[in-house]
Amino acid sequence: MTERTPPLSAEQGRSAVLVSAFLRGMLAGGLGLGSLAVLVMMVWISSPASDSGPGGALHAAAGIWMLAHGAELVRTDTLSGAPAPVGVVPLLLTAVLMWLVHRAARDVMEPDDERRTPPSAWSAFCLVTGGYLLVAAVVAFYAKSGSMAARPSSLLFPLVPAVAGAAGAGVWTAAGRPIAPPSWAPVRLHEAMARTRFAGRAEAVFRAAAAGTAVLLGGGALLVAASLVWHAEQVQASFLGLSDDWAGRFAVLLLATALVPNAAVWGAAYGLGPGFALGTASTVTPLAFTGRPALPAFPLLAAVPAHGPGTVLNWAAAAVPVAAGVVIARFTGRNGEACSPWETALTAALAAVGCGVGTAALTAAAGGPLGTGALAEFGPVWWLTGAAAPAWTALIGVPGALLLRAWRLRQVGSGEGETGSVLDFLADVEVSERQRSGRRWWRRRGGEDAAEASEPGPGTGTGTETGTGSPAGIGSVSVSPSSPPAASAPVPGAASWYEEDAGAEPYDFLPTDPWHERPAGDSPWTSGGFLWAALSRDPGTPPAQPPEAGPASSPESASS
Repeated sequence: MTERTPPLSAEQGRSAVLVSAFLRGMLAGGLGLGSLAVLVMMVWISSPASDSGPGGALHAAAGIWMLAHGAELVRTDTLSGAPAPVGVVPLLLTAVLMWLVHRAARDVMEPDDERRTPPSAWSAFCLVTGGYLLVAAVVAFYAKSGSMAARPSSLLFPLVPAVAGAAGAGVWTAAGRPIAPPSWAPVRLHEAMARTRFAGRAEAVFRAAAAGTAVLLGGGALLVAASLVWHAEQVQASFLGLSDDWAGRFAVLLLATALVPNAAVWGAAYGLGPGFALGTASTVTPLAFTGRPALPAFPLLAAVPAHGPGTVLNWAAAAVPVAAGVVIARFTGRNGEACSPWETALTAALAAVGCGVGTAALTAAAGGPLGTGALAEFGPVWWLTGAAAPAWTALIGVPGALLLRAWRLRQVGSGEGETGSVLDFLADVEVSERQRSGRRWWRRRGGEDAAEASEPGPGTGTGTETGTGSPAGIGSVSVSPSSPPAASAPVPGAASWYEEDAGAEPYDFLPTDPWHERPAGDSPWTSGGFLWAALSRDPGTPPAQPPEAGPASSPESASS
């Protein structure tokens, strides 16, 4: 589409947008398939002794593309003649293909020019997912006649949920990653989420869980890299022994690169304790390498530890889950002083559970069967690894978050660290207020904020506005750079305010109509507004009557 395109009607423009969304989904599937087909064709062309034609190479590309989506393949050209399953997903290819779906759904939600508006979130999700799944259906039908066909049941799960999840994540990203119920949800649900600060807590849990999972994978990759260096001679012999020509070695290198994330997940499972299986009769853990392994010749598998009981070097792999627990404690406890100990511990525990869910999902994709008989089980067991991950991270993360919270509260109370930090001051005020009042945090704040807002301190001017343009005490805090405020200072009359608000109801939503369209007495900032009365009230005196607004006022009356 160019700028010379004639303008379309509203109905034609909407139809064009919907068709474009569907085509973007098909284009995302075609880009991934085409890129993979180019690599396979390059290897086939450069191979000096290929035993198949271009059709066999294209069928192999289609099978690998479906395998990257989680579909289980059935290989028919085996030495024994019996079909053999292949279920180990190359996670690097999976990440690339899912990113294409994510990007397509995200770009659909962005307006391409000034004349068109993007479709709704539900329409974009359905159209992008439908376009991509149409390509997947065509590829599965084409690969059915080749040597690596997909098992029909695996096309429904996990291929369809994986594509739908990536498209949904793209739509969610384009919307700004909101953590809130939809607009059609009941009002009570919105109120409950606002009172419990669900969005902020969910974001904190998600960040901590993602950080813990990333540390687990990074630690697993570090273990694999150290083992590859330790067994460098075996790795080199395995790499050179698989092929004699450079084209074959290039293919082995590409396959090993695609399986590097799988090796990182295997390393994380090894550090967590359950380890991984090298066949139906062999298990590798930090404690011991038992059984007779079924090891195919492959460079990454040459890094497996030596057979027999583990040594101190093998036991040192436990540092990986310990580091993940420390990171969860760090992400949870750095802002934990604004929460109670129970809330901090709950956040860390939920982050540990999220880390376990992510690790279990990655483990389920990183392993699988490579054949029949001894190769029917290959890789880590997802439910064992998924149970060990939250156990390790919760054991380290929950006490660590509580200790970090206590240390930061002590640092704030003693005046150490960043004395001018507004966040530390707000956290200290909230904790001390909750301890004095003993009421729920979503209840109405007491007279402490109102008294500070009505009495300007030295160096803050009139105390009616801050740097953001909002009145003092409402959504902002004015802090003097030279003398930081003391949160523990008693406020005169605060006890009476807490007694008056002891039976206060939870906050309700503020009116959504513009304030400048309300009557003169309904504006919150005019002389008859409720906020003016609250801010001008002295804690020890009855409510003052607002002054009458005249047509003109002198500077002296305005300042008073």
